[in-house]
Amino acid sequence: MRGIRQTLAAAVTSGLLMSAAAAQDEPIKVGVLHSLSGTMAISETTLKDVMLMLIEEQNKKGGLLGRQLEPVVIDIASDWPLAAEKAREMYEVNGVDAVFGCWTSVCRKSVLPVFEELNGLLFYPVQYEGEESQRNVFYTGASPNQQAIPAVDYLMEEEGVERWVLAGTDYVYPQTTNKILEAYLKDKGVAAEDIMINYTPFGHSDWQTIVSDIKAFGSSGKKTAVVSTINGDANVPFYRELGNQGVAAEDIPVVAFSVGEEELAGLDTAPLVGHLAAWNYFMSVDTPENAEFIETWHAFIGDEERVTNDPMEAHYIGFNMWVAAVEKAGSTEADAVIDAIVGVEVPNLTGGTAVMLPNHHITKPVLIGEIQDDGQFDVVWETEDLVPGDAWSDFLPESAVLEADWTDPVNCGNFNTETETCGGAQAAAN
Repeated sequence: MRGIRQTLAAAVTSGLLMSAAAAQDEPIKVGVLHSLSGTMAISETTLKDVMLMLIEEQNKKGGLLGRQLEPVVIDIASDWPLAAEKAREMYEVNGVDAVFGCWTSVCRKSVLPVFEELNGLLFYPVQYEGEESQRNVFYTGASPNQQAIPAVDYLMEEEGVERWVLAGTDYVYPQTTNKILEAYLKDKGVAAEDIMINYTPFGHSDWQTIVSDIKAFGSSGKKTAVVSTINGDANVPFYRELGNQGVAAEDIPVVAFSVGEEELAGLDTAPLVGHLAAWNYFMSVDTPENAEFIETWHAFIGDEERVTNDPMEAHYIGFNMWVAAVEKAGSTEADAVIDAIVGVEVPNLTGGTAVMLPNHHITKPVLIGEIQDDGQFDVVWETEDLVPGDAWSDFLPESAVLEADWTDPVNCGNFNTETETCGGAQAAAN
């Protein structure tokens, strides 16, 4: 009898060892959750492509923790409720360890409850409106103080702009960003009648009346600029109509927060020369790191004409931060990565470094680029130092008292510095 028990025990031990060895050989699955169809595909398809490149390059280095990485790509089709369903599928069906995805804030907000419930990891690569910090999300794109506020400062100080058109797509990112900008402009002494705000639906195509209104608004004798938070393929007819109506950059400059090299690739840029964009990276940046990235990208995609852009760099930074945090933790388990990632520092593509802050935002340079006739941007201005991402705006009274810090002892995304209380595990309602 004793021999039988010993044989069974040995079999169980052997089985456990074999199971552990098999698990060690299994790939680490990385979720790629982007719109590959619908109105946002113009911007997001290339983010799927760069994630596949980053995963392939990491596998060439031996993978992660001795295991290969396996991408799990799902098209969310510019459908925000579908995004939440697919985020759940990523974890419950596909068994991913981290997800890189979304572009719009409505997408991010749709999937947030899923990541919180399942304790997943989302690396979000696009500029956004702030007013949020969630334990399970890492915001590798710009917050308003890393894009919108510096862009307005540039227009005001360098271009002498006095009248402002805040034009955006009708959803949370433009609405909240413009709320912050309106408060900031008024704080700077801009009168309410010198601020025009306009929203259009996703995929909007008829810009004739709106561009005419912008021209009329800019005819008062005061220098006028358009601050654009228009997203997706609506940018193509918007810029085309600017050209049709002769809205030149020297008369009414447009500074865009969601138009980069990828969007310009589909446009006749000749009428747009001189208009601006505010980002934290441009393909034209001349650094060894960027040259290597572009060379790798062209080799991977097999097309020397394919451009790079800011959200691609954000995925590059976020992916490398995740890799570094997993290596530091010795595990892909979410809690271990969350604990390990704060303070992780990796190179950016502009010659500096990005650091993950306790509020789950990162440090970034801010660049203003001018559109050239070849579809690239000439950098005309940049910050002297890296700018830390601010989760909560200093220009909204309800937000100015809030801080985010996901380290002990605070461990809160919206800590009220006046009452010294945490408002909740996630963000205050927008």
